[in-house]
Amino acid sequence: MLFDSTVRKELARSFGATLVVILTIVITTMLITTLRLAAGGKIASEDLVLMLGYAALKHLPTMLSLSLFIAVVVSLGRMYRDSEMAIWFSSGVGLRRFIRPVLRMAWPVLVVVGVLVLFVWPWGNRSSAELRQRYEQRSDLSRVAPGVFQTSRDGSRVFFIDRASREGIDAHNVFILSRQKQTESVTSARSGRMESAGDDRVLVLEHGQRNETDAATGNRSLASFDTYSVIVDEQVVRDAQAMPPSALPTLTLLKEPTARHQGELAWRFGLLLAAANLMLLGVGLAATNPRRASNWNLLFALLGFFAYFNFINLSQAWVGGGRFTLGPVMLALHGGAFAMAMVLIWWRDHGTVLRRPWQLAGAR
Repeated sequence: MLFDSTVRKELARSFGATLVVILTIVITTMLITTLRLAAGGKIASEDLVLMLGYAALKHLPTMLSLSLFIAVVVSLGRMYRDSEMAIWFSSGVGLRRFIRPVLRMAWPVLVVVGVLVLFVWPWGNRSSAELRQRYEQRSDLSRVAPGVFQTSRDGSRVFFIDRASREGIDAHNVFILSRQKQTESVTSARSGRMESAGDDRVLVLEHGQRNETDAATGNRSLASFDTYSVIVDEQVVRDAQAMPPSALPTLTLLKEPTARHQGELAWRFGLLLAAANLMLLGVGLAATNPRRASNWNLLFALLGFFAYFNFINLSQAWVGGGRFTLGPVMLALHGGAFAMAMVLIWWRDHGTVLRRPWQLAGAR
């Protein structure tokens, strides 16, 4: 009982500290990325916090798995360096005995990872995709903030308005730079308003002028107008079938076993199995020499973590591309990782015993 409680407390403290550090680093990085998207006109500024929350939820399973893995390696590695492992081993406690307290501490984390991967992951992807889709379906003019140049979705026009109404329908001092094939035009107007024409949204400009230049011939034309209409948004119709597999619920993927859906399932189930396998691999990889000051086992463990997750992404690509089926890939990758973890723990327990006959023979 004392052994289990001691190991669990040590692992819990290390897991909490590691998770806080990783969350701080990842969320800071995601905040910078989200701010760049908002500044580039990819998402609405009022949706910034929502997009950051969805991005954090999508990356939380990976952060939890990495935190759990590092906690196991660091905690057991510290016990090796402080000779606590030597005391437990001399008391008859083998390395396999550490699996039980590690599992008792880690099973709530594994449950959270499973819920996040199977349910929260598709919900977050679907919600963020809907935010992007809703923002893209807004008119080009309605996405322009007063005093800021804004490019249209297709990149053919640049908009600028001096000020706009609170409803975003009327604009004052409008500037539009348009490029189409070999023609470049600059249109300026004193005011403009949005109107609907069938499935399209039309910007009606009033009291302005249009300067058009033909790049091929160099001819220029200048025209003044009282009223000028510009189509700024075409109706975009999308249905649920256009959603990527990452935004579909897990039950939908299971009911429709296409190659792309199975590739997504390989990633979701693979991430959950990887969290469990990495925990077991951490028990075997934590062993270190207490006489050595450097802690190379943590570096090797991190390299193994990145290699494992790259293999998960590779398996998703293989299954999604139809090269392999889901079952054999999952068995080969995650079954092989589990077998490697068990062999590593067994070797740490019996490696010194198996070397003793050869050492004795050499001594003679």
